[in-house]
Amino acid sequence: MDKKLKELQNQYESIPIPDNLDEVVEMAIKNGKKKKTVPRWLFSTVAAVAIFTVGVNISPAMAQTLDGIPVINKVAKILTFREYKVKDETYEADIKVPNIKGLNDDKLESKLNEKYIEDGKKLYSDFKGTVADIKKNGGGHYGVESGYSVKTNDEKLVSIGRYVVNTVGSSSTTMKYDTIDKENKVVLSLPMLFKDDAYIKTISNYIEEQMKKEMKESNMDKTYWVQGVDGQDFGTFDGSKNIKPNHNFYINKHHQLVIAFDKYEVAPGYMGLVEFKIPTKIIQKDLVSNQYIKK
Repeated sequence: MDKKLKELQNQYESIPIPDNLDEVVEMAIKNGKKKKTVPRWLFSTVAAVAIFTVGVNISPAMAQTLDGIPVINKVAKILTFREYKVKDETYEADIKVPNIKGLNDDKLESKLNEKYIEDGKKLYSDFKGTVADIKKNGGGHYGVESGYSVKTNDEKLVSIGRYVVNTVGSSSTTMKYDTIDKENKVVLSLPMLFKDDAYIKTISNYIEEQMKKEMKESNMDKTYWVQGVDGQDFGTFDGSKNIKPNHNFYINKHHQLVIAFDKYEVAPGYMGLVEFKIPTKIIQKDLVSNQYIKK
């Protein structure tokens, strides 16, 4: 460990300091003075983080050294590979593309990362096309934001979610999850976790019950599109409509199944993204094993 830390120190000290670093710090100090006083230690921290980020991205040897240090190891696995950024008076885009490392399978890593790159390119291309159409029709406001969040990252599983927020007057939000078995080097699907398709009804019934319970307990501050509540004659869960066989899901850090819904999918927009954590005891009889979902 001492040797690795020494290597890290040597590589850190050899990182070239950007030519405009002084200008950046000076600007930060000026902004800080406008907002009263900013502690000097903060500038040291910001500069160190900036240099660290540059080091991880430009030095593969440094990244390998980080992999041998337990605390930093998880942080260095998923980084922003590319960012598309546009800021205009009425049009704005901020699209971050993730990159996964440390799956011990180059083929799987490449497949996932290529998918993320292509999705990012398409999102940016679609943004430019939409802006062009809006300009042709007299102008307007439009925005796209995309990024990612890591739900689980342990010795066995990685669950990463990628979100897209489209804003045209109001906003819509979608989320896509990938849950990866590091040991067996496979991206999990919902049917892989269960013996047969009985889980569809089991989970759907539980979610319907939870929707009704939450609405009742919140005195209707929460609203779901579920039939049979206050005379509603429509709903996503009405006894015949269920979750999709390969529904959007992830496995959280406690190895519990979480079923996810996009904005507007099962509830009004003010509810945002909706998730339901499924108690393992509810689905235990349907699971193939407890390899991924723990009791």
